Amino acid sequence: MSVNKVILLGYVGNDPEMTFPESGTAIAKFSLATSEPRGADGREVTDWHKIVMFGNGARFAENYIRKGTKLYLEGRIKYRDWTDKYNVRHKTTEIIADNFEIIGKTQQS
Repeated sequence: MSVNKVILLGYVGNDPEMTFPESGTAIAKFSLATSEPRGADGREVTDWHKIVMFGNGARFAENYIRKGTKLYLEGRIKYRDWTDKYNVRHKTTEIIADNFEIIGKTQQS
């Protein structure tokens, strides 16, 4: 048995970027910031996570999730790597969202 489970509670860093590949499944991508106190002085350190949503979740994100929205999210970690047309190798870590809930409006409101 194995488990790949992520739970995050944070603020959306940018409006979702939508793509609609030929497969027809909507894809939403955005960043999510989480903060925690670290060190002896207790200063907050922010981590940024790349979030990916598919299908109905992506459509919901397109309509309701905006920069600054407080979001609870459950998902799984996905590691990807690829080589671009210039033969440069890239690596990324993404969180594939399975379940999520808007906790509050934007930080500004």
